[in-house]
This record gives sequence, C-alpha cells and structure tokens, in this order.
Amino acid sequence: MKKLFLLLFLFGYFFSAAQLTTTPNGGNKKASVSERVGLTDVTIHYDRPGVKGREGKIWGNIVHTGFTDQGFGTSKSAPWRAGANENTTIEFSTAVKIEGRDLAAGKYGFFIAYSPSSCTLIFSRNSGAWGSFFYKESEDVLRVNVTPVPQTTSTEWLKYEFINQTENGASVALTWEKLTIPFKIETDLHAIQLNIFRKELVGEKSFIPGWQSWVQAAQYCLQHNINLAEGLEWAEMAVTGVFIGDVNFTTLSTKAGLLKALGRNREADSAMQQALPLGKMNEVHGYARQLLQQNKTKEAFDAFKMNFDKNPNQFTTTIGMARGYSALGNYKKALEFAQKALPLAPDTNNKNSVQEMIKKLGEGKNIN
Repeated sequence: MKKLFLLLFLFGYFFSAAQLTTTPNGGNKKASVSERVGLTDVTIHYDRPGVKGREGKIWGNIVHTGFTDQGFGTSKSAPWRAGANENTTIEFSTAVKIEGRDLAAGKYGFFIAYSPSSCTLIFSRNSGAWGSFFYKESEDVLRVNVTPVPQTTSTEWLKYEFINQTENGASVALTWEKLTIPFKIETDLHAIQLNIFRKELVGEKSFIPGWQSWVQAAQYCLQHNINLAEGLEWAEMAVTGVFIGDVNFTTLSTKAGLLKALGRNREADSAMQQALPLGKMNEVHGYARQLLQQNKTKEAFDAFKMNFDKNPNQFTTTIGMARGYSALGNYKKALEFAQKALPLAPDTNNKNSVQEMIKKLGEGKNIN
C-alpha cells in the first residue's frame, strides 16, 4: 500500500484529483443572461454577489475605485471583475458597436474600472482567467467610458439585464445596491440580415419552400430601400428560377416594386400589368391601398375597378370602389358604393367603419 501511494505521488495522481462540486464561494450565485439583439445573440455569464448588509460600502470600497493591486496574482493594476469569483464574460455572435465603438464577434472577459462620475468598461480577449488577478492591459480589445446612474432602491443581488430594446440595439445594465452601470449595444441589422439571405439562398432554403424564400429576401430590400440591385436579382429568381420560379401576383409585384425603386418605370409598369390579373381579391385590394398611400390615385382607382369587375358585389371590392372614387374627389359616387358596402359588412367593426365613411362622404370629406 505504501508503494502504491508513493507511485501515485511520483506520477502526480494524488494531487490531480478533481474537487467535488459545491455551491460557489461566499454564497455568490452563478448566473447567465442572453438576448437576441436584432439578429445578434448576446450572452453574459457572471457570478452574483449580494449586498449582505453592506449598504453604503459597495461602491468605492468593496468595488474599488479605478485600478488597484489586489495583493494576489500578477496584476498590480487591476479593474473590478464586474461580478464575483470567475471573471465575467460577454459573447457576441456577430460584430457589434459598444457605445458607438466597433467590437468584433467573439467572447470577451468583461471588467470595469469604477468611478462615481465615469466608469471604464473593458473588453478583454482573455475570457478564461479567474477574476482580474491576472489582468493584462495588453489583452484589452476595447475600452469605453459610461456614466453610472444612481438608483433610489437597493438591489440585493448583482444582476445584468437588457433594457431599452430597439429593432437593432439594446442597452445592458449592471445593477447592484443603489447603482446601475448601463452600456449600449448596436448591431448592423441590415448587413447581417442580407448576409444571412446570401448564405441561405445557396443552401436548402433556396428551393424549399421555393420562390417564397427568394421573394422574402427581395421584399426585405424593397421595404427598407436597400440593396435594390441584388434584391431585383432575387425577385427575378422568384419569377423565372429553374425549378423554383413561379409567375404569380406576389413574385411579379415584388419585381415591379424593385424596378420602380431603381427608376426603371416602364419595366415596372409592364410587370405590374402582368401581375394584376393574377392577383387574388385581397392581394389586389392591398396593392391598391398601397398606391393610395403613395398618392397614385389614378393607378389606385384602376386597380380597385379591375378588382370590382372581377369580384363584383363583395364587401372588399365594393368598399374599394368607395375608396377609389373618394381619392379622385368624386364623393357622390364614393357615397353610393359605401352605402352598397354597408349591408355586405362581415362584422360589427367593419359595419361601424363603413358608417363612419358614409358620414364623412356626406360631409364632403375624403375617407382615405
């Protein structure tokens, strides 16, 4: 037995035994928070220290001001680890802007040099260290300064949360005791979305479900008035692509919209003339409503009229004629069609809406 222990000692096995799993030191709580910002996944891993009766002694005391020698490790000028125990990490699935500054996709160690008036946030390429005891300024990838915000109520356990979300951004707020340290994350949503389209349109999604994928990408370009030339290529694939293309109202009207946005009006009109006879009642009605929003009253009336002739005595097409005549300023004819639409209304909300139109038309007012 003695020989066995000697061999284990000599070969390092005795001292390499793993520790048993227990709760974190000091009762601090392990946590993570993640959110998709635009199309970018942001994940923060951290340990949550508690105030534990130390109100008024956290900021500038427990959390030291600026950089300090913690008496352990190699760093003689260390920031706060932005949590407890292991260093806090933050990971971005795409490139982002932090407070307007560029930061590449990746996982970073996150540190804070605290000050009552301005906190320096540090994103380090070293995400695997323990705390900030071995912090090296040379490993910094980005530093930004933000203003801490005092709070009237106390938060016992340190937390990170996402606030002030927008389509392409959000703020991350670290809150502990009576202080919040927020910072803004922004993503280049359009560029990321277009790159996703380019990747997916050469894979399985290029032909399953088919033209719908191509027209979805094309419509995104049209709706946001970006990447119009490539958007038109995608629209053309939706119409004529081998095995996937389909000549229908959606594909042709999307193509027409992109041609119009590129100033190719004659081609756009030709594509739209081809599209209109293929449209379902609600599709043509929706297109005519869009024309009204663009102040293209004559084109809108023609679309409403074609839809009515093809689908007479339907609520949708009858009220469409009321809208069309109203847009042309012919309130008398518009009133006639609105009155015809009233008994065709499918529900109370639509009936109330038509009654309001009848009232406005009787007063000589446009209902659009």
